[in-house]
Amino acid sequence: MNRNTLLAIGAGLIVVAGLTGYIIGYGRGLDAGLRGAGPAAMAGGAAPSALPPLPGGPPGMPPGMPSGMPSAPEPTPDLVARIDVGRRLVAADPKNRAAWVQLGNDYFDTHQRERAIEAYAKALELDPNDPNVITDQGVMYRELGDYDRAIAAFEKANKLDRNHVQSLYNLGVVWALDKHDVAKGTAAWKKVIEIAPTSPQAAQARQALADLARSPR
Repeated sequence: MNRNTLLAIGAGLIVVAGLTGYIIGYGRGLDAGLRGAGPAAMAGGAAPSALPPLPGGPPGMPPGMPSGMPSAPEPTPDLVARIDVGRRLVAADPKNRAAWVQLGNDYFDTHQRERAIEAYAKALELDPNDPNVITDQGVMYRELGDYDRAIAAFEKANKLDRNHVQSLYNLGVVWALDKHDVAKGTAAWKKVIEIAPTSPQAAQARQALADLARSPR
């Protein structure tokens, strides 16, 4: 399946101000498990990143990490080896865009946020008009608590491709849940439903809007 199409809707149940179960996604695809498919090809996938849980964040969250952001999992030996290979590839050939994207994705998977942002920036120097990479970079900005840069990234991705529903869905998430601007979040989610009514993102957006309607103001 083409990895550059749909939302990865991951596992987990989150509760914040009456809103449940939202996963902020990125610009790539999904497999049968509704996740980035398996070991990535050179321009492949990344793990989903969850929206904020209850105040205080998940157990074991490193001190100073923005509330609600996932702590870094212990990387598997295969992933450690792949990161090492990727670093050597880009050192040998700094214009290898696919290698920069893959390295960013591997850093994304292990929540090495600053390194992911830097790797994606290198890829974007070689192709500045890839809405998927821009969206992934925006997710990393959000995990750092830099919501303004996350919004700017999602807006840029959606401007490049008006049908890029993942960036638009993510934009609604950050506006509604991080910036507490329900009007802008609602507008983004309604646009997702309008342009891609049968997409997984639209299903998530409908649930988000329903929960917003039920949540106390």
